[in-house]
Amino acid sequence: MKTKVALITGGFTGEAEVSYKSSAFVYGQLDKNKYEVYIIDITSDGWYATVGEGRKVEVDKSDFSIQLDQDKLCFDVALIILHGTPGEDGRLQGYFDMIGLPYTSCGALTSALTMNKGYTKSILADIPEINVAKSVLLFDSHRMDAVRLVEEKLLLPYFVKPNAGGSSIGMTKVKEASQLQEALDKAYDAENTGKQVLVEEFVQGREFSQGIFRNAKGELIVLPATEVRTTREFFDFEAKYIPGLTEEITPADLTVEQQERAARIIKDIYVRLDCKGMVRVDFFLENTTDKFYFIEINTIPGQTAQSFIPQQVRAYGMKESDFYAELIEAAIK
Repeated sequence: MKTKVALITGGFTGEAEVSYKSSAFVYGQLDKNKYEVYIIDITSDGWYATVGEGRKVEVDKSDFSIQLDQDKLCFDVALIILHGTPGEDGRLQGYFDMIGLPYTSCGALTSALTMNKGYTKSILADIPEINVAKSVLLFDSHRMDAVRLVEEKLLLPYFVKPNAGGSSIGMTKVKEASQLQEALDKAYDAENTGKQVLVEEFVQGREFSQGIFRNAKGELIVLPATEVRTTREFFDFEAKYIPGLTEEITPADLTVEQQERAARIIKDIYVRLDCKGMVRVDFFLENTTDKFYFIEINTIPGQTAQSFIPQQVRAYGMKESDFYAELIEAAIK
């Protein structure tokens, strides 16, 4: 009997566009001889499964089932490929915990915590061999006084970003004091990100992104790193999704010592945050010190053919179909 997989996509933020591309790629990689796969689109307008030739069937939220003619279909596992809220911030995970449906991502608490970049940095700050940039976390109540709070504690240039955002939406590099207020407003007003802003001092260095996952045997597998080189001011939304603006080198050109150090750090992060399934850690390697600086962790990273994780899976010598099967089987176990 085939395993019934709910492939979750959509979402409530601007990242939904990326989520649809990711889920389409993943759907194409899954072994249909082994898995009976239904795409579930979760939006603010409703939850719907795609059945047959594009027919939409509403999901029964009481048990996450769908009605197929006279039969009720219940899923064995949820493969969450929904970027941003509610698929990446713990809301969906908490719901699945309540109804007892296994899923492929981190748990509700870890997902909620890691969507808060400021809190995540605080928890990881004392991990050996990793550094965090000096920063200021601003809540909505700080908005009228935000410029002063930043200028009192940090030195230019800054990175200003929504504290609970993704895909670099609402993010700005500020090089002059006169640019700060506009950058803060942009981050505060980013859709469905909680009106919290993280401002960090800029770290000059090479940028990397590296995946890690736990396979069906319970082993932690660190994938090869990707180095990001962009013609943009920084790795913003356009750099991430418009072809030709960024060069991505997988595997990255790191020394053996740097590779081993990065693997130790990423494993420590995964364990410290009690992660599940696949995650991706972004970091800088500072030019002048050779120190690794943590940027953020992504618990539901992009899964298009060009995304970092599929690149790294291929560089590791693994087929994407086998990779997603490992995630599904690990979740069921």
